[in-house]
Amino acid sequence: MREQYRSESFTEDSLAADPMQQFARWFRQVAAGGMLHEPNAMVVSTATPEGVPSSRTVLLKMYDERGFVFFTNYESRKGRELAANPRVSLLFPWHPLARQVIVTGTAARVGREETAAYFRTRPHGSQLGAWASAQSTVIGSRDELVRRYEELAARYPEGEQIPAPPHWGGFRVVPRTIEFWQGHENRLHDRLRYVREAGAGAESGDGSGAWRVERLCP
Repeated sequence: MREQYRSESFTEDSLAADPMQQFARWFRQVAAGGMLHEPNAMVVSTATPEGVPSSRTVLLKMYDERGFVFFTNYESRKGRELAANPRVSLLFPWHPLARQVIVTGTAARVGREETAAYFRTRPHGSQLGAWASAQSTVIGSRDELVRRYEELAARYPEGEQIPAPPHWGGFRVVPRTIEFWQGHENRLHDRLRYVREAGAGAESGDGSGAWRVERLCP
């Protein structure tokens, strides 16, 4: 199985000055094109302190100059791994456009107010699901999970406010590098990577700092 990618050129002079601005530009194009189901889907890769990796698909919920935000159960596998080793990688696989965005950085929990504000925007069923599922733990059967959900639905009927679970919340990934990958014919792909300059806010966690751009061989 092989496919020749036919795309427009992607050069340094076309880049935004800041990688989050460049991400916003590509994300708007992907979302507006209607070619992808859930264009905010990303592969989140974490690792234990011993270096054992794991990956899963998660939905990006917010992004701004500070980084990328997703929400999860803090007691899940990814939550526990990020607590022990905050280094993380994100991959946005936008294959229909022959594009990828690869992020490396560090993750930290967002504040409880930010988590609660987002939790209130979730559908009622998703709020119940966050309470019903002890994510990543072994469960005897689907019936058991459904029973937990139904008990919660009886306790919190539609229209009643559900508190955000204390074990559930957001992570903000502060990027250290962001690579924009554009596929081309004959494997002559464009790979332009922003790298945060050392000492330029790289460890501050606020997304500040200067960036340099480097081109990678495909």
